[in-house]
Amino acid sequence: MSDYIQRLKDIVTDFDIDNAQAVAKEAIESGVDPVAAAAALTDAIRQVGDAFGKGDLFLPDLVCASEVLKKAFPVINEAIEKSGRKQASLGKVVIGTVFGDIHSIGKGMVATLLYAAGFKVIDLGINVKGDDFLKAVKEENADVLAMSALLTTTAMEQKKVIQGLKDAGLRDRVKVIVGGSPINQEFADSIGADAYGATAPEGVKVIKRLLGIE
Repeated sequence: MSDYIQRLKDIVTDFDIDNAQAVAKEAIESGVDPVAAAAALTDAIRQVGDAFGKGDLFLPDLVCASEVLKKAFPVINEAIEKSGRKQASLGKVVIGTVFGDIHSIGKGMVATLLYAAGFKVIDLGINVKGDDFLKAVKEENADVLAMSALLTTTAMEQKKVIQGLKDAGLRDRVKVIVGGSPINQEFADSIGADAYGATAPEGVKVIKRLLGIE
Protein backbone atom coordinates (compact mmCIF):
# COMPACT_ATOMS: atom_id res chain seq x y z
CA MET A 1 0.00 0.00 0.00
CA SER A 2 2.95 2.28 0.60
CA ASP A 3 3.62 1.96 -3.13
CA TYR A 4 0.26 3.55 -3.86
CA ILE A 5 0.92 6.35 -1.40
CA GLN A 6 4.11 7.11 -3.30
CA ARG A 7 2.32 6.85 -6.65
CA LEU A 8 -0.26 9.38 -5.45
CA LYS A 9 2.53 11.77 -4.57
CA ASP A 10 4.26 11.11 -7.87
CA ILE A 11 1.22 11.95 -10.03
CA VAL A 12 1.25 15.42 -8.47
CA THR A 13 4.98 16.09 -8.60
CA ASP A 14 5.19 14.60 -12.11
CA PHE A 15 2.14 16.63 -13.25
CA ASP A 16 0.57 13.39 -14.50
CA ILE A 17 -2.92 14.69 -15.30
CA ASP A 18 -3.78 11.80 -17.64
CA ASN A 19 -3.34 9.10 -14.99
CA ALA A 20 -4.44 11.02 -11.91
CA GLN A 21 -7.98 9.67 -11.66
CA ALA A 22 -6.93 6.11 -12.49
CA VAL A 23 -4.19 6.01 -9.86
CA ALA A 24 -6.57 7.41 -7.23
CA LYS A 25 -9.14 4.71 -8.08
CA GLU A 26 -6.52 1.97 -8.00
CA ALA A 27 -5.28 3.16 -4.62
CA ILE A 28 -8.74 3.09 -3.07
CA GLU A 29 -9.64 -0.26 -4.65
CA SER A 30 -6.38 -1.70 -3.29
CA GLY A 31 -7.42 -0.81 0.25
CA VAL A 32 -5.43 2.36 0.83
CA ASP A 33 -6.88 4.43 3.68
CA PRO A 34 -8.60 7.33 1.87
CA VAL A 35 -7.55 9.80 4.56
CA ALA A 36 -3.94 8.70 4.09
CA ALA A 37 -4.42 9.03 0.33
CA ALA A 38 -5.70 12.58 0.77
CA ALA A 39 -2.70 13.36 2.98
CA ALA A 40 -0.35 12.05 0.27
CA LEU A 41 -1.87 14.38 -2.32
CA THR A 42 -1.73 17.24 0.17
CA ASP A 43 1.94 16.66 0.95
CA ALA A 44 2.76 16.58 -2.74
CA ILE A 45 0.93 19.80 -3.63
CA ARG A 46 2.63 21.54 -0.71
CA GLN A 47 5.96 20.40 -2.12
CA VAL A 48 5.04 21.84 -5.51
CA GLY A 49 3.78 25.05 -3.94
CA ASP A 50 6.97 25.49 -1.93
CA ALA A 51 9.09 24.90 -5.03
CA PHE A 52 7.03 27.47 -6.93
CA GLY A 53 7.47 29.97 -4.11
CA LYS A 54 11.24 29.48 -4.25
CA GLY A 55 11.33 29.92 -8.02
CA ASP A 56 12.30 26.31 -8.70
CA LEU A 57 9.00 25.66 -10.52
CA PHE A 58 6.93 27.94 -12.71
CA LEU A 59 3.29 28.90 -13.15
CA PRO A 60 2.50 26.19 -15.74
CA ASP A 61 3.86 23.60 -13.28
CA LEU A 62 1.56 24.83 -10.54
CA VAL A 63 -1.40 24.88 -12.89
CA CYS A 64 -0.72 21.27 -13.97
CA ALA A 65 -0.33 20.09 -10.37
CA SER A 66 -3.64 21.75 -9.52
CA GLU A 67 -5.31 19.94 -12.42
CA VAL A 68 -3.99 16.63 -11.08
CA LEU A 69 -5.66 17.32 -7.75
CA LYS A 70 -8.94 18.18 -9.46
CA LYS A 71 -8.88 14.73 -11.08
CA ALA A 72 -7.73 12.73 -8.06
CA PHE A 73 -9.40 14.39 -5.08
CA PRO A 74 -13.05 13.63 -5.99
CA VAL A 75 -12.25 9.90 -6.01
CA ILE A 76 -10.56 10.14 -2.61
CA ASN A 77 -13.29 12.32 -1.12
CA GLU A 78 -16.01 9.93 -2.22
CA ALA A 79 -14.20 7.11 -0.44
CA ILE A 80 -13.86 9.21 2.72
CA GLU A 81 -17.58 10.03 2.67
CA LYS A 82 -18.53 6.37 2.17
CA SER A 83 -16.39 5.42 5.16
CA GLY A 84 -18.33 7.87 7.32
CA ARG A 85 -15.15 9.59 8.40
CA LYS A 86 -14.52 13.29 8.32
CA GLN A 87 -11.37 15.22 7.61
CA ALA A 88 -10.49 17.93 10.05
CA SER A 89 -11.05 21.36 8.54
CA LEU A 90 -8.92 24.42 9.20
CA GLY A 91 -11.87 26.67 8.35
CA LYS A 92 -14.30 27.68 5.60
CA VAL A 93 -13.21 29.83 2.69
CA VAL A 94 -15.61 31.32 0.15
CA ILE A 95 -13.70 32.13 -3.03
CA GLY A 96 -14.54 33.54 -6.45
CA THR A 97 -13.60 35.88 -9.27
CA VAL A 98 -15.55 39.14 -9.08
CA PHE A 99 -18.42 40.24 -11.29
CA GLY A 100 -17.38 41.19 -14.82
CA ASP A 101 -14.26 39.04 -14.72
CA ILE A 102 -14.10 35.56 -16.24
CA HIS A 103 -10.48 34.66 -15.39
CA SER A 104 -10.26 31.41 -13.46
CA ILE A 105 -6.69 30.08 -13.41
CA GLY A 106 -5.38 32.08 -10.45
CA LYS A 107 -8.54 31.65 -8.43
CA GLY A 108 -8.62 27.96 -9.25
CA MET A 109 -5.07 27.43 -8.05
CA VAL A 110 -5.75 29.20 -4.76
CA ALA A 111 -8.89 27.12 -4.26
CA THR A 112 -7.00 23.88 -4.96
CA LEU A 113 -4.12 24.73 -2.63
CA LEU A 114 -6.53 25.77 0.13
CA TYR A 115 -8.41 22.51 -0.27
CA ALA A 116 -5.18 20.56 -0.14
CA ALA A 117 -4.11 22.46 2.97
CA GLY A 118 -7.21 21.30 4.81
CA PHE A 119 -9.76 24.06 4.32
CA LYS A 120 -13.36 23.59 3.27
CA VAL A 121 -13.57 25.60 0.06
CA ILE A 122 -16.77 27.01 -1.37
CA ASP A 123 -15.75 27.98 -4.91
CA LEU A 124 -18.36 30.27 -6.46
CA GLY A 125 -16.54 30.33 -9.80
CA ILE A 126 -16.11 33.35 -12.03
CA ASN A 127 -18.15 36.49 -12.75
CA VAL A 128 -19.62 36.34 -9.24
CA LYS A 129 -22.11 39.04 -8.28
CA GLY A 130 -21.66 40.87 -5.00
CA ASP A 131 -24.94 39.55 -3.60
CA ASP A 132 -23.80 35.99 -4.26
CA PHE A 133 -20.62 36.56 -2.27
CA LEU A 134 -22.66 37.97 0.61
CA LYS A 135 -25.14 35.10 0.49
CA ALA A 136 -22.38 32.48 0.57
CA VAL A 137 -20.54 34.19 3.43
CA LYS A 138 -23.74 34.29 5.49
CA GLU A 139 -25.09 30.84 4.68
CA GLU A 140 -21.74 29.07 5.06
CA ASN A 141 -20.69 31.12 8.09
CA ALA A 142 -17.38 31.53 6.29
CA ASP A 143 -14.16 32.33 8.09
CA VAL A 144 -12.59 33.90 5.00
CA LEU A 145 -13.76 35.53 1.79
CA ALA A 146 -11.16 35.40 -0.99
CA MET A 147 -11.78 37.51 -4.10
CA SER A 148 -9.82 37.59 -7.33
CA ALA A 149 -9.80 40.30 -9.99
CA LEU A 150 -7.59 39.98 -13.07
CA LEU A 151 -8.76 43.16 -14.79
CA THR A 152 -8.14 46.73 -13.72
CA THR A 153 -11.73 47.50 -14.66
CA THR A 154 -13.11 44.90 -12.24
CA ALA A 155 -10.80 45.53 -9.29
CA MET A 156 -13.24 47.97 -7.71
CA GLU A 157 -15.81 45.17 -7.48
CA GLN A 158 -13.78 43.95 -4.53
CA LYS A 159 -14.41 47.25 -2.77
CA LYS A 160 -18.14 47.03 -3.52
CA VAL A 161 -18.35 43.57 -1.97
CA ILE A 162 -16.52 44.71 1.16
CA GLN A 163 -18.92 47.63 1.47
CA GLY A 164 -21.77 45.18 0.98
CA LEU A 165 -20.46 43.10 3.87
CA LYS A 166 -20.47 46.21 6.05
CA ASP A 167 -23.99 47.18 5.02
CA ALA A 168 -25.24 43.66 5.77
CA GLY A 169 -23.55 43.56 9.17
CA LEU A 170 -21.27 40.73 8.08
CA ARG A 171 -17.90 42.46 7.87
CA ASP A 172 -16.78 41.67 11.41
CA ARG A 173 -17.60 37.99 10.94
CA VAL A 174 -15.25 37.27 8.06
CA LYS A 175 -11.67 37.95 7.02
CA VAL A 176 -11.26 39.29 3.48
CA ILE A 177 -8.27 38.60 1.26
CA VAL A 178 -7.93 39.96 -2.27
CA GLY A 179 -5.64 39.16 -5.17
CA GLY A 180 -5.11 39.35 -8.91
CA SER A 181 -2.65 40.95 -11.29
CA PRO A 182 -3.87 44.57 -10.89
CA ILE A 183 -4.07 44.24 -7.09
CA ASN A 184 -1.32 45.21 -4.67
CA GLN A 185 -1.00 45.79 -0.94
CA GLU A 186 -1.73 49.51 -1.25
CA PHE A 187 -4.98 48.83 -3.11
CA ALA A 188 -5.98 46.12 -0.62
CA ASP A 189 -5.45 48.57 2.23
CA SER A 190 -7.40 51.31 0.46
CA ILE A 191 -10.54 49.16 0.03
CA GLY A 192 -10.49 47.79 3.57
CA ALA A 193 -9.36 44.24 2.90
CA ASP A 194 -7.66 42.33 5.69
CA ALA A 195 -4.91 40.98 3.47
CA TYR A 196 -3.44 40.65 -0.01
CA GLY A 197 -1.93 37.57 -1.64
CA ALA A 198 0.46 38.03 -4.55
CA THR A 199 0.62 34.35 -5.54
CA ALA A 200 -1.47 31.25 -4.90
CA PRO A 201 0.95 29.68 -2.36
CA GLU A 202 1.32 33.04 -0.62
CA GLY A 203 -2.45 33.41 -0.48
CA VAL A 204 -2.73 30.16 1.46
CA LYS A 205 -0.04 31.27 3.90
CA VAL A 206 -1.73 34.63 4.39
CA ILE A 207 -5.10 33.01 5.08
CA LYS A 208 -3.52 30.72 7.65
CA ARG A 209 -1.90 33.74 9.26
CA LEU A 210 -5.20 35.63 9.33
CA LEU A 211 -6.82 32.74 11.18
CA GLY A 212 -3.90 32.31 13.57
CA ILE A 213 -3.01 28.89 12.18
CA GLU A 214 0.58 29.79 11.29
